[in-house]
Amino acid sequence: MLGYKVRSVFHLSAFALITISLCSQAQVRPVEEVRVWGEYKDNAHADFSSPVSVLTPEDVQSINVATTEDLVKFEPSMMIRRRFIGDANGTLGIRGSNMFQTSRSMVFADGQPLHYLLQSRWSGAPRWTMVSASEIAQVEVLYGPFSAEYSGNAMGGVVLIETAIPQEREFHVDGSFFTQTFDAYGFDDDVRGYKGFVSYGDKLGDFSYYLSYNHLDNQSQPQSFYYGGRIADSNTEEPLPVYGAIPGNNEVGEAQLFFGDTGVIDSTTDNYKFKAGYEFGDWFALLNVAYEDRTSLADSANSYLYDPDGNLVWGGNVSQDGTEFSVPDKRLNISEQQRESLSLGLRIKGQLTDTIALEANVSQFEVLKDQTRSSAVNPGHPDYSLAGEVADYDDTGWQTADMKLTVDDFVLHGVSLITGLRYEAYELNTRIFDSDNYLAGSKDTLSDTSGGETSISAAFAQINWLINDAWDVQFGGRFESWESSNGYYSDNSETNAPLQIKQLPGNSKERFSPKFSTGYQLTDLWQIRYSAAQAYRFPIVEELYARHKTLNSVVEANPDLKPEDGQHHNLLIERSLEQGYMRVNLFHENIKDVIESQFATLAGGRSETTFVPIDEVETTGVEFIVNAENFVIENLDIRYNLAYTDSEIIRNNANPAIEGNRFPRMPRWRSNLLTTYHLTDAWDIGGSVQYASRAFSKLDNTDTEQKVYGAQDGYTRVGLKTSYRINAQTKLSLGVDNLTNEIAYVAHPWPGRTLYLNFSYDL
Repeated sequence: MLGYKVRSVFHLSAFALITISLCSQAQVRPVEEVRVWGEYKDNAHADFSSPVSVLTPEDVQSINVATTEDLVKFEPSMMIRRRFIGDANGTLGIRGSNMFQTSRSMVFADGQPLHYLLQSRWSGAPRWTMVSASEIAQVEVLYGPFSAEYSGNAMGGVVLIETAIPQEREFHVDGSFFTQTFDAYGFDDDVRGYKGFVSYGDKLGDFSYYLSYNHLDNQSQPQSFYYGGRIADSNTEEPLPVYGAIPGNNEVGEAQLFFGDTGVIDSTTDNYKFKAGYEFGDWFALLNVAYEDRTSLADSANSYLYDPDGNLVWGGNVSQDGTEFSVPDKRLNISEQQRESLSLGLRIKGQLTDTIALEANVSQFEVLKDQTRSSAVNPGHPDYSLAGEVADYDDTGWQTADMKLTVDDFVLHGVSLITGLRYEAYELNTRIFDSDNYLAGSKDTLSDTSGGETSISAAFAQINWLINDAWDVQFGGRFESWESSNGYYSDNSETNAPLQIKQLPGNSKERFSPKFSTGYQLTDLWQIRYSAAQAYRFPIVEELYARHKTLNSVVEANPDLKPEDGQHHNLLIERSLEQGYMRVNLFHENIKDVIESQFATLAGGRSETTFVPIDEVETTGVEFIVNAENFVIENLDIRYNLAYTDSEIIRNNANPAIEGNRFPRMPRWRSNLLTTYHLTDAWDIGGSVQYASRAFSKLDNTDTEQKVYGAQDGYTRVGLKTSYRINAQTKLSLGVDNLTNEIAYVAHPWPGRTLYLNFSYDL
């Protein structure tokens, strides 16, 4: 804990020194000039066939932004499971892909992948913090796998982030303070945090550079609330009388006694970014280097139980008011995770001729360190010692390379050819150690290990033909060759001591995905577009090879999983408004061999994650969208969307009982509203509403209890924000999220009412 405080003081001091130093060098600029690589889609782009939503800084003024995922959480048919500010597990779900099917969505920043195609569920969240919200100039969301440019990992959609490239000397600093009120079960307290960001950039001739530092420090509300288990028949120990357990139901409606929670989690994230751009003729190169240092400290678990003498109870068999239950000793343990990641990316784009353009990207993402140190029991437990567990990743990360060629007026006027190649390689290795000194991170005995590799080679081509002023058509296809290799796991059963390493066979598959789209401009105001696509989503390393046990969890992979096979359709009808558009999307998805990750709690308190193939899932949905400036009245900007999604398991031979059930974590209704009213040129006020109906987390749909830990609740969250620009350089804002302080759960609790105070300063 002392080291944590020292690091916090160091980061604050570094932030202050950098700010003072750069202020002394910066020249005043009333208006910041930036260059953005991204551009709105036309028929010379492969992803023109996809429904697209574009966000600029003007569109997000009424969002209380702390981290990057805040910018897109109000977009249509999108669900981001960020449980608190600074959550490393901000998973992304789009349309018919739920928030735990993380390998069905893609996120790129300046062409570099942030999606995490190594693990799924909470561990598979995009690495949002590798790009800071304060450096983002534009975001595009592409819906569905209708572009030949993207793999089957775009079944849900693709988020394309573009950051600003300095065109002159600039200095920016901003900060946010936030505090949250949270009251549930045995926890009732305020938690708080802050964010600081500073950047400096300049352009010297054809060379531009940019440096930034982002520091985020926040406390979370408790993420898990624990209830007692059944006492084993073989245990004859007399239960200890206790009081303080809180009665309540679990997600399937069973009465339980809750004995504790994880307590406040202190998370800190430091992101260091360097970008260098160089223009040479019609060509431009951009180098991206990002380093992340993240710490998550969970050392304040709460026990609600007291013995007759008033002492806290941290484990064992207990009895309250005649009800006997078990409190696993390790359930209220403490832990600390340290993660260091490095992302390197190079992007080159330019004109070979007047009609031929080339773009190339290479990237490497390295998990330099990802280690979790856990005690065996809570320090308050009578049996506490330094014995515990150390879990870490070794040789984990990915490399990608791609090249795209665009040819205008290909053979005929109005015909464009987009073609390219892409290669991706992924490696995941997990090691679990019994530790004699978990605080020091000593790795004394290897108790479990597993890992493996996957790779994909792809080639794509798409022809876009602008037939006339009214009609256009696109034909495309993507060929992918996938391979898994070097899979292994340890068999640490008692009959196989000492630890035995078993090799798993690799596999290889090839698939071709056709794409089609056609559009018709009915009038100057109305247009219609139909898009269809086949897409294959190949299994990732964790789904195939992860087999390990920790103090509180078990993961069982399935090396026999097949690729997900999806057929996707979208019908877009759009009417242009004077300053915006109104749109309806009708979409349908039929996906075979769905890979679903299921979660269960085992006797003794461990959780179990398994990967289950589902034969066929069908999703039908409709989106209604209005994005407009000066909507109805002058100075009122609005972004509104309403989505209905019906996702159903229609075939499952292994367990026919779940046929006809709703697919897990898929609300039928989702809606978002963002409004901004410009009172003056300097003063804005705005509001937001996020709504989602209830869902299930289990394939059997038995989790019907609501507003309890473990449930998939519906919710309505209301936000407010006002911003005032004091002068050309200084801006202040005040906001609140979840104004009504609604406590709802997405298994874990969503945040309570959160207040924001923000400032920014530009030179």
